[in-house]
Amino acid sequence: MAAEDAFTYALSSNQAWAGYKGHQNPDFFPKLASGQSPAILWLGCSDSRCPETTILGLQPGDVFVHRNIANIISPTDINTAAVIEYAVVHLKVKHVVLCGHSSCGGAAAALGDNRVGGVLDIWLMPLKAVRNAHKEELESITDDKKRAVRIAELNVEAGINVLMANASIQDAIAERGLQVHGTFFDIGTGRIRDLGIGTGKGKGGHHGLSGVNGDSDIVRGKHAMLVFRTDGESSMQAL
Repeated sequence: MAAEDAFTYALSSNQAWAGYKGHQNPDFFPKLASGQSPAILWLGCSDSRCPETTILGLQPGDVFVHRNIANIISPTDINTAAVIEYAVVHLKVKHVVLCGHSSCGGAAAALGDNRVGGVLDIWLMPLKAVRNAHKEELESITDDKKRAVRIAELNVEAGINVLMANASIQDAIAERGLQVHGTFFDIGTGRIRDLGIGTGKGKGGHHGLSGVNGDSDIVRGKHAMLVFRTDGESSMQAL
């Protein structure tokens, strides 16, 4: 598709999607317009390959979203802070999910010594700090792709530490059991791994489509449901 045709195609695709959804469920858009009550706050990367609602198999209205370059969570970023406060205090989401991903351009830039240029060098400073804090470990990884994955995971861990120090999040954890999850999206497989950090300090790794046992929160979409377990496990099941 020619670049100049991309926007025209997107508008046409929207018309087809809206028509299909309205035909499938005539109440879908009127209900959506009446208000939102998402269960998940998703904090992710702006990368075009990581569309949260799509990769979670959920629907519009299910996920409140904030994305930026390299999913950096900075305590001094008022944009991120405003999203967190609104989602946690006013929407009262049940889960805060911070997600890093493979093939991250920000991670690759932080590992290198060259400047990207402009404001991007300032924005990536926290990721550079992660690199410096884990220099020995990162330099011991000889495979470039694995090193980039590792710094992306460490960036999620650093972000989770910031989230757990956030006053709104601390209050919500204490008062109503808000859960905070550190995750990682593998673009090459389409799978999300729970890194086992945050409030659910279970074992990291990919969690399969196991049955639902014990206490859990379920977010249902039209085609799948995302299950968050109180023991730190999570899974997605097709409907």
